[in-house]
Amino acid sequence: MKKYLLIIFLISCQSLLFSQEPPVKEKEVDAILDDLFMEDDVLNELMASLYNYQFLYVSVNYNSNTYFSGREIGLDQFNLSPQISYVHSKGFFASLSGTYYNEFIPSWDVTSVTAGYGHNIGSGNFRYYLAYSKYFYENDLVNPYTNSIGSGLSVGNKKRTLGTQLSAYYLFGEEQSIQVSLSSYGSIPIINSRNNRLKLRPQLSIITGKQTIELARITVQDDLIMTDYVENEIFDLINIQFNIPLQYSSKAFDVELGYNINFPNAIGDETDLKNTGFFNLRLAYLIDL
Repeated sequence: MKKYLLIIFLISCQSLLFSQEPPVKEKEVDAILDDLFMEDDVLNELMASLYNYQFLYVSVNYNSNTYFSGREIGLDQFNLSPQISYVHSKGFFASLSGTYYNEFIPSWDVTSVTAGYGHNIGSGNFRYYLAYSKYFYENDLVNPYTNSIGSGLSVGNKKRTLGTQLSAYYLFGEEQSIQVSLSSYGSIPIINSRNNRLKLRPQLSIITGKQTIELARITVQDDLIMTDYVENEIFDLINIQFNIPLQYSSKAFDVELGYNINFPNAIGDETDLKNTGFFNLRLAYLIDL
């Protein structure tokens, strides 16, 4: 089976409050962050038209183990993903992020730059986003995807305790691929005061994509057994991930501790895929501009 690469954005965030701001601004910032960082692994979406407001969001995420599309890679290693994001209330956003693997050579694997735009649809709870990302690799391997264009549509209830997002990404460079994901979350408040918030926010993500596999075709010619390999493109389920994070925020500071379970789906000649799991820890700080 031909090796493939899936670029998944692992970013998550929760509600943040500013004690120095009036209550209406607190709710706006809370909604922006929940929408912008709805799911782990992708920079997602952004609310728009919330006065003339802008901020920086600085974060670093630690994963206790590394899996690609939920699959083991033969190395027991952790990874770190620092990121800085700029968000404007009119709908524009941009981010700079990277990924460090402690067993890879070089350890700093990829840097990505993302820019996009998001907006509400009417006055309802539906929102959309569009984004472009460029990837800069530090390794000497063949990296088939160096660009991506993504879009997404989300819907949530008024209390923001339930939500679903459908996202699609077109990956291109030396090769091309498509990835589609569906994520749904629930938010269970534990502590909900002005300066301190604690909640459980489980999320289920279903990831599908186009993959190229090699099929062996055996023929007999002049009493000789011939084996030909034919490439075939398929669109299939790749992985299902269940994330159970406990999220705490105090003013502009944000902490998350979670556990993630992967249920990878066998593609092509893959066999005996095992479910995988890892812990994640994320620290973040919001800077009001």
